[in-house]
Amino acid sequence: MKAAAIILAGGKSSRMGTNKALLKLNEKTTIERMVDTLKIYFDDIILVTNEMENYQFLGVKMVPDHYPGKGPLAGFHAGLSASEYDVNFITACDMPFMSGELAATLVSMIDYHDALVPVINGKMQTLCTVLQKKTVTKIEECIENGRLPIKHLLEHLNVLYVTEEDLLVYSNTDMERVFFNMNHPHEYEDAKKWLEADR
Repeated sequence: MKAAAIILAGGKSSRMGTNKALLKLNEKTTIERMVDTLKIYFDDIILVTNEMENYQFLGVKMVPDHYPGKGPLAGFHAGLSASEYDVNFITACDMPFMSGELAATLVSMIDYHDALVPVINGKMQTLCTVLQKKTVTKIEECIENGRLPIKHLLEHLNVLYVTEEDLLVYSNTDMERVFFNMNHPHEYEDAKKWLEADR
């Protein structure tokens, strides 16, 4: 697929108390699970992190933030700046059940829009989105002006919002599970139980 997958691993994991990306699920770290899933569908994987030594074992392209401490928008900026592709799938590093098929589907739906944002159960999934590389200039403007919430960026872009109903046409995936992310210790425990039930 002529697109890159960008994984953001720059969060402080303060609610989890430990690095979420390196939590193990069935012998694999969360980030390994995500890379293994996405590399089947994407030509390039870019990891945005300011702690490169933690992720050398993945063997993927890594880039640091140009604007450290500026949140997810800075991750968008770093990933898109490093990408060689016009269309890019961007995801947080704490989504262990990410579906490569669904990510590829989202990319295929963006068409002429600047951005595509899933809305699942009425909630915008801004850390599981598709962005055109050209939006990097608008992202830079937002950061320079201190407008760091992602919603400020989206107000200035031509965005396609897709719901679970739109996506079910393409995939029979369990949407709640795919968009599940681990922020708290109890959510990590939930993920482990899910995998145990799958065995």
